[in-house]
Amino acid sequence: MPERALQRAALAVAMLTSFVTPFMGSAVNIALPGIGAELGMDAVMLTWIASAYILAAVVFLLPFGRLADIHGRKKVFSIGILFFLLGSLAAALSRSGGMLIAARVIQGLGGGLVFGTATAILISVYPPERRGRVIGWNIASVYIGLSLGPPAGGWMVGHFGWRSIFWLNSLLCAVSLGLTLRYLRREWKEAAGEKFDAPGAAAYALSIVALMYGLSSLPARRGYAALAAAAAALFLFIRREGRTRFPLLEVRLLRGNRVFAFSNLAALISYSATFAVGFLLSLYLQYVKGFSPQQAGLVMISQPVMQALFSPVAGRLSDRIEPRLIASAGMALTAAGLALLFFLGPTTGVAYISLSLVVLGIGFGLFSSPNTNAIMGSVERRHYSVASATLATMRMLGQMFSMGMTALVIALFVGHRPIGAENQGGFLGGVHLLLGGFALLSLAGIFASLARGRVHKGVGAAD
Repeated sequence: MPERALQRAALAVAMLTSFVTPFMGSAVNIALPGIGAELGMDAVMLTWIASAYILAAVVFLLPFGRLADIHGRKKVFSIGILFFLLGSLAAALSRSGGMLIAARVIQGLGGGLVFGTATAILISVYPPERRGRVIGWNIASVYIGLSLGPPAGGWMVGHFGWRSIFWLNSLLCAVSLGLTLRYLRREWKEAAGEKFDAPGAAAYALSIVALMYGLSSLPARRGYAALAAAAAALFLFIRREGRTRFPLLEVRLLRGNRVFAFSNLAALISYSATFAVGFLLSLYLQYVKGFSPQQAGLVMISQPVMQALFSPVAGRLSDRIEPRLIASAGMALTAAGLALLFFLGPTTGVAYISLSLVVLGIGFGLFSSPNTNAIMGSVERRHYSVASATLATMRMLGQMFSMGMTALVIALFVGHRPIGAENQGGFLGGVHLLLGGFALLSLAGIFASLARGRVHKGVGAAD
């Protein structure tokens, strides 16, 4: 296949796959009240519909990113789409909350394999001078999925029920898998022949699972014990990765590459501060404001639309202007949008909510593409999958932390009960606490973004 044709095929497959996962996630957020009513799930259990997916994705991201470098990125990418397809089918057929959460774990496994390889495949086929533009278009497809998810999900839930979201997702996954097998006829494995660090993978997985379990179990004693176990496992993992010849995570990149380290830290902070906003707003609009799923979806569309519009522009600009400047401006706008949402109340108008989401969406759109360009441009080709998986891990860890804190706060302010008139005040109090904390976290993220140093004067360069 000619190089240009391969590039177009890789971009098409990556964009379709990048569209599917956020579309499903944002659509499912709109469906949460309906899912809870049909399957008898309380407010805390509803958080696990998102958290189970994120947890599984985080656990498998780094290990399979490394396996992709060794055995082939297309191979791991294809297996990931297959698992995502199977998980979607299982979710559509679920008859209990437990079955749905298990199906989301399978989806998360597939998502982990896809997230760790999609960007790496793109970077492998496109030259450096076109990298920012391609990343921008790929991230735009993520935001298009986020944009269409709320209104389309609300319409589907209203007319066909929440299961229709997973049936549609299954169809899109089947199309993506067919295109991958048909048109991506090349394999990429720059680390072929190197060994896989299985003990490191086990320590990593233990630390992630214990962290999420601990956050969701606080303030019970078992929660503190799980967090202690997570800290111990993480210490052993980092210590091993710094000594082994073929590490799962290139700790040397974090220690010796300032751009790579601070860009990943900025990504972790950004997703920690923003991911749970969609979950919280979906519940707020439907439980507090009394909106239908369709109405809630239309209100929530403004944020991802802004992200979809601004991410390609920001990505293209980051090929010429220092990514830290664009990304830091985006982080500042994100903090402003979260601060505006802090003042939500029972009588807050739709115009105010939409304006807050517009500011938040522009901020995140300006941040994401330049930050990704900085990370992928700071490493050698043989580390593309590891770099892609590390970025995706930071993103998913941030999402996991965001949902973990949300689960904790909802458990403290609402308890294991459905949200209703009797605990609406407690729910709003929890929302204010979370949004205020997220705004402060974004302010801290501005400094991490600025500290990364310069990118364009050379690979891995820093001030």
